[in-house]
Amino acid sequence: MIALAAMSLSGAAGALDSGNTGAKVVVKPLASATTTASGQPIVLPQKNVQVLVSTYEIPSGATLPVHKHPSARYAYVQGGTLQVTNVETGQSKTYQAGDFIVEMIDTWHRAVNLGADPVKLLVIDQVEEGTANTLLRK
Repeated sequence: MIALAAMSLSGAAGALDSGNTGAKVVVKPLASATTTASGQPIVLPQKNVQVLVSTYEIPSGATLPVHKHPSARYAYVQGGTLQVTNVETGQSKTYQAGDFIVEMIDTWHRAVNLGADPVKLLVIDQVEEGTANTLLRK
């Protein structure tokens, strides 16, 4: 397990020997980033970091309200087509199944499901313990 984590963190691709079975564990890096979707450097909370992992299912045609994230948020698109728009610049980016999103930090944006299928996301937040990572625009 430690070898898997070390290889995953290093970003190396390849196969690991899984022990006496002769089978190989295949590691395929999905993403590597130092900046968010809007080009900001990724900055993590400085104390009491809490990792939150959740799934989202956004129905076809749904639009999420304008919101922002004060801390780092990552999302892996498991299904569907999601368009995210920076409401301050008007710039949009579309994500599909298999894409990895490093979300904008402290930037107002909205998202809409563009497809006929639900958007399914695996979301990972890194926040200061006990704080929320989604703020809605009033």
